[in-house]
Amino acid sequence: MQGLWAVYRKELGDHFSSYRFVILFALIAMVSFITSYMAGVALRENLEGLARPGFVFLMLFSTPGALFSMLQFVAFFGPLIGLVLGFDAINRERAHGTLIKLLSQPIYRDAVINGKFLAAVTVIGIMLLSIVLIISGFGITLLGIVPGLEEILRLAVFLLLSLCYIAFWLGLAILFSILFKGIATSAMASVALWIFLSFFISLGADVAAGVAEPLEGQQGQDVEATMRHARIKEIFSLTSPMVLYTDASGTIVDPMRKTTRKMVLLGYMEQLSLSRFQNPLPLGQSLLVVYPHVTVLIAITLICFAVSYMIFMTQEIRT
Repeated sequence: MQGLWAVYRKELGDHFSSYRFVILFALIAMVSFITSYMAGVALRENLEGLARPGFVFLMLFSTPGALFSMLQFVAFFGPLIGLVLGFDAINRERAHGTLIKLLSQPIYRDAVINGKFLAAVTVIGIMLLSIVLIISGFGITLLGIVPGLEEILRLAVFLLLSLCYIAFWLGLAILFSILFKGIATSAMASVALWIFLSFFISLGADVAAGVAEPLEGQQGQDVEATMRHARIKEIFSLTSPMVLYTDASGTIVDPMRKTTRKMVLLGYMEQLSLSRFQNPLPLGQSLLVVYPHVTVLIAITLICFAVSYMIFMTQEIRT
């Protein structure tokens, strides 16, 4: 692909020199600073005078700070990073008349969209790595702990999951920037779809489960009906990329979590069964647990970018 490296370097320089990147990075750094500090202080107070459990370092990423944990922050607001970086990737070039000039150079058309996507993914990776390093620094300073090898590997997997998750929203934003000529229209469409997939899917899951397996008006506690209700709600919720990411990353960051499913009812026999499995899962077993979620997340990311690629390659470009 002739011209890919040139487009990649140009887009990377544009991102790093733009006020958009500076404001976005400053906001993320500030939130990471506050969240990691509050989580570190809370962990230090709760563990004072007690024997420290295993994988304390990973609790920095799953323990809520002032409002939310770092994992929850990436799940809810990480898509905005991808949307901000990609909503005007193509239509901005059209509006300024630079796309036709760019393609008149010895640069292939696929190098343009590939270079833009890879440059934005690189910026996202740098932001996520900075977040992890900030939280790790606070953990070492406040708690006096050093992460072990498995904790470092789990954080690496968490970074890759987060990068893939945000890359999906980046590909979606680039798709809208190709479909719509107006920059404001593509931005509104991207934000609207983010709100729908991230927030309204959970409401729809409640409605779908209530229609398929209603619980109101039942005599006594029907355990099977409650489990079916919860299962229908869970299946419907998995259509949201945020739920896929939250379940997968939560299982990776928390080694004590044995499944991505949520327990609805927990009786005496279930408690007795779970008491036999108090040891943390090895990283390989955790990866097997989240394998379906990770596969779907990677698949929808590749499909979204592939659709953007095909439309851009076949779209007519006029002066």
